[in-house]
Amino acid sequence: MAQKRDYYEVLGVSKTATEEEIKKAYRKLAIKYHPDKNPDNKEAEEKFKEAAEAYEVLSNAQKKAQYDRFGHAGMGGAAGGGFGGGSMNMEDIFSQFGDIFGDESPFGSFFSGGRGGGGRRQRKGSDLRIKLKLNLEEIANGVEKKIKVKRHVACKTCSGNGSKNGTDLKTCQTCQGSGQVRRVQQTMLGQMVTSSTCPTCSGEGKSIGAKCEVCFGEGRVLEEEIIPIKIPAGVSNDMQLSMNGKGNVPPRGGVAGDLLIVIEEEPHEVLHRDGNNIIYDLYVSFVDAALGTSVEVPTIGGKAKINLEAGTQSGKILRLKGKGIKELNGYHVGDQLVHVNIWTPKQLSKEETAILEKLRSSENFAPQPGKSDKGFFHKVRDMFS
Repeated sequence: MAQKRDYYEVLGVSKTATEEEIKKAYRKLAIKYHPDKNPDNKEAEEKFKEAAEAYEVLSNAQKKAQYDRFGHAGMGGAAGGGFGGGSMNMEDIFSQFGDIFGDESPFGSFFSGGRGGGGRRQRKGSDLRIKLKLNLEEIANGVEKKIKVKRHVACKTCSGNGSKNGTDLKTCQTCQGSGQVRRVQQTMLGQMVTSSTCPTCSGEGKSIGAKCEVCFGEGRVLEEEIIPIKIPAGVSNDMQLSMNGKGNVPPRGGVAGDLLIVIEEEPHEVLHRDGNNIIYDLYVSFVDAALGTSVEVPTIGGKAKINLEAGTQSGKILRLKGKGIKELNGYHVGDQLVHVNIWTPKQLSKEETAILEKLRSSENFAPQPGKSDKGFFHKVRDMFS
């Protein structure tokens, strides 16, 4: 599978581009690669879709911030199961972004409602946002969850148009079904034509006779739905994924918004995450550190046995290769770093005190750090250099 190009590169804008600059860049590309201008040209069609996908993200402040922070991984493109960030289809593009071309565009009728349709631009419903708590094991391995979501869906009784039995619907006489009304004004510079939403039908192009008895003319009802969500391994706290079309449908027809899933990491009792690595603090007695021993340490989903050499110093860091978290949408797996801490007893019996007093003057118990005994800062730096 080909790797996605950077969205800013696709549109040919910088990361500091304004909303208007992003819009202009997309408009230019969309006209250049428009299917009507490039019939039966598969390459142009793919570039048309690529530009629309980039614009969908960069024109949305929330999605843009997510992309700037996490890149394509933050868009959930590899998550499957309906997550956003994948290739858009033509219907999505024409229904969502037609308004940026305006009525005077040579492709205006196409973007307003489909080829030769000359109809209204399809509306999009509001997005839903939920928080999803995941433990460390679920984040490391990926997981499929089923969640309950209350969202507005199209009324089945009236097929979403809000009229009684879905049949008592008429074309608006004010705008003749276009959803827009035009006004021509004479000015000093000549005629000025302006378009605005039809006040009679509120831009819907249709008028309802008798209202649907189930949705009361709204064309949608609130339902609880169980939605399966497949979370990829390697997601992080506050990362946002999206599922296309799983948000609310707008009143009386249109495309549904998206379901936005915000990841919330649940803290582990003893393991701590640092990027794709896992940190564990191991406490051992100075007797075990001096004589050497073998101990079991917890890992994600299990345990691992490690050997401490005789003379292990406090602050030593042991690496368990591949015991960390898999890189999101990648192949690299982090490690588990075991930080050894020598535990000094706070209370001693008389017998223990006497034994230690005898050893106090022993030459072997006097600190004699060598060049190989680096401080903690240098050890951490060496681990990641």
